[in-house]
Amino acid sequence: MNDWFTVEKIDSETFAISEYKHFEQTHCYLLLGNDKALLIDSGLGVSNIKNVVDGITSLPVIATSTHVHWDHIGGHHLFDKIAVFKDEKEWLSGKFPLTLNEVKKNLTKFPCDFPLEFNVENYKIYSVKPDVILNDGDTIDLGGRKISVIHTPGHSPGHCCFHERERGYLFSGDLIYRGCLDAFYPTTSPEQFYKSIQKIKSYPIKRILPAHYSIDIDVSITEEIEKAFSEINADGKLCHGSGIFDFGSFKIHL
Repeated sequence: MNDWFTVEKIDSETFAISEYKHFEQTHCYLLLGNDKALLIDSGLGVSNIKNVVDGITSLPVIATSTHVHWDHIGGHHLFDKIAVFKDEKEWLSGKFPLTLNEVKKNLTKFPCDFPLEFNVENYKIYSVKPDVILNDGDTIDLGGRKISVIHTPGHSPGHCCFHERERGYLFSGDLIYRGCLDAFYPTTSPEQFYKSIQKIKSYPIKRILPAHYSIDIDVSITEEIEKAFSEINADGKLCHGSGIFDFGSFKIHL
């Protein structure tokens, strides 16, 4: 039994696999179809997420990511088939934008009761060759269940949300959650982040399933975030270095 991960059932064919013990509180999502399964994000990589996935389904699994940041691809190397958005395939294939030492510092910067088998000295950012290159508007067919790829850059160049029209689910990655939304790194774009929030509003959404913190968030948060970006833009501060803006239930770091 793996007590690092918490598994929560969203519905009978959708599961959140979470790492609540770490300050990032990452969420990965396992979607089951008739023919195959899709794992959206694979977490920190400090424990074996594949063992958890195998305990839920025997279907062949495609592992993908909302974006290629270290806390979303940690378990990718454990899976046989990998899909990635075209703009970040190089990051996944050996040109990750942070050094290993920088990632280790981020991973361990707050006290954490890591799994017994974890040793930060052995931690790696694995280089993985993708099998499938995703583009904006692509559909991933799992057999009786179709997931759409939506390019939503800003937090990273190839950030994607995954939308399931039938259920009204939006797997929002780091675009939408209740926490601090980050667009201050050199590889981020505050302007694109704002446009991506506007873009996502055109989709029918009944439930938002974020990559961090609480998975119980109201869909109205999209309107709140758009309004916040609009205010920042109106003040002429939608640019790197503007600072952290606090809107109560979320912040925006530019």
